[in-house]
Amino acid sequence: MADSTADGVERRLPTDEARELLALVRDIARREIAPAAAEEEAAGRFPRELFALLSRSGLLGLPYDPQYGGGGQPYEVYLQVLEELAAARLTVGLGVSVHTLACHALAGFGTEAQRAAHLPAMLGGGLLGAYCLSEPSAGSDAAALRTRAVREGDGDWVIDGTKAWITHGGIADFCTVMARTGGPGARGITAFLVPGDAPGLSAAPPERKMGMKGSPTAQLHFDGVRVADDRRLGAEGQGFAIALGALDAGRLGIAACAVGLARAALDEAVAYARERRQFGRPIADFQGLRFLLADMATGIEAGRALYLEAARLRDEGRPFGRCAAMAKLFCTDTAMRVTTDAVQVLGGYGYTADFPVERYLREAKMLQIVEGTNQIQRVVIARHLVGPESR
Repeated sequence: MADSTADGVERRLPTDEARELLALVRDIARREIAPAAAEEEAAGRFPRELFALLSRSGLLGLPYDPQYGGGGQPYEVYLQVLEELAAARLTVGLGVSVHTLACHALAGFGTEAQRAAHLPAMLGGGLLGAYCLSEPSAGSDAAALRTRAVREGDGDWVIDGTKAWITHGGIADFCTVMARTGGPGARGITAFLVPGDAPGLSAAPPERKMGMKGSPTAQLHFDGVRVADDRRLGAEGQGFAIALGALDAGRLGIAACAVGLARAALDEAVAYARERRQFGRPIADFQGLRFLLADMATGIEAGRALYLEAARLRDEGRPFGRCAAMAKLFCTDTAMRVTTDAVQVLGGYGYTADFPVERYLREAKMLQIVEGTNQIQRVVIARHLVGPESR
């Protein structure tokens, strides 16, 4: 099943339902998301009402089981939805990706009772999630995290520590938290589902970021946060394995968002090149600029093909971690290059806030860092090729 995008590119979609879903998302993006994106990003406003709309529209639980309110869509389709949302506003596309990541542990490793109790509200009840793995001293080396959960006599867990770089920090309704319950290293980590309003849980002021100003990123402080054992996800000590599985899928979300952002930058560059006249003709007539646009478009199509290949591997139940790392690496590097080139196409105007390409460039830089820096992606890919490093 093929679907024509606005630029005439044919995409392969698996079902008529998927084609209708993409059409719905494009309509929401065009009418509800894109018009206010520049103003709200400049003001640093998070569009919570848009996430309520996406939840009502069934777009916050697309890859999860319909039994619990999910959309039952393959990753091949879900990621193309993310691309559309990110093309309209990266804060929205990334926010959906992070929310999906926050639901992963419960959906994949929770008990039947846990899923029945919590997933419907998380997937379609208007709630918003956060994923809490990184810490001030444990970023790329996530297995070194220090946040600790100690079990007390009554069976409850008490969590103390600080999480850093948390998207939706301070506004999330629930948090998937990785905390140390055992000894050092990866085997001592356990996953918990923590309510966003739990006593003892507080947020620091949001980080002052170069881009993505509408998406709050903040440290979360856990000061004696009490969590019942029925909110422990998976077995004790299984948390790091759960986190890695979530990150493989999350990297695909970032890749799709990067392609959407790059596509938005290319659209702006093409429109400007057609309208801007120099030396008596549109600048789109000059071969140097035409070649630049051609390279931008080629990178975008290659990135989409790579993230979809990884998605199809995942949908088939085959190993996809290496391909996910490649997709995250390539797509985010492409977004950085495309947005930089878009600024160049617009010249001096591209460097002003009157046009969105300068915002796209600032946002693209962030995508090379989150869900594992692109240097970490190269480490992951190399390990798949030649094995772990010698010690």
